[in-house]
Amino acid sequence: MRLYAIGDVHGRLDLLEEMHAQIGREIERDRPADWRVIHVGDYVDRGPQSRGVISLLRRLVRDDKRFVALGGNHDAGMVEFLGQPSTGSLFALHGGRETALSYGVEADFSSAWLARQAADALLAAMPESHVDFLTNLPRSIAFGDFFFCHAGVRPGVPLAEQNPEDLIWIRETFLKWPHPHEKIIVHGHTPTSEPEIMPNRVNVDTGAWMSGVLTALAIDGKTKRLLQVGVKD
Repeated sequence: MRLYAIGDVHGRLDLLEEMHAQIGREIERDRPADWRVIHVGDYVDRGPQSRGVISLLRRLVRDDKRFVALGGNHDAGMVEFLGQPSTGSLFALHGGRETALSYGVEADFSSAWLARQAADALLAAMPESHVDFLTNLPRSIAFGDFFFCHAGVRPGVPLAEQNPEDLIWIRETFLKWPHPHEKIIVHGHTPTSEPEIMPNRVNVDTGAWMSGVLTALAIDGKTKRLLQVGVKD
């Protein structure tokens, strides 16, 4: 089975479509016996086209089970904001305005009342299928020797017993862990200028929303390589 793991998108529909086109050409050319395209979360916030990203991924996941979309902390943060709007929420503080604009909503988070108004307007503007998609995103998936999640895992805890919140939030404890895990962890969440390929993990988050570069890891048997779309400034 050939595996592709795509890093954090953050509303960059243009880059996601370009990456899918590149992967599609490879699959058409090489005809692998089976394949999966795994997205490691953070589809919304910061970039300009969160609505388009959700529309695309929802359709792909619905129509072909070989496409997998995992949840990230920003995706969970948007769902949390819709249910419990707050001026100090992840959504309000880190790119939610751009997400709201992609649905035609001018969001103001400067007061609790205005945050509530923004959440109500978003719920009215968003297709119910988009809310359902974000609400029901799985936190992890494993294939062979590889475990995919958004942020990482709690060292020393069996993969089957990981806290779902760690899978979308953990950072330093995981990133600084030098020892092997049960499987190689493929993740995003922590943007870096270049993909990180470590003995126990691979980070495919290259900050697409600000760098203009979206990264994916391709795994085919013993062959592992990086794909990138976009142009660095």
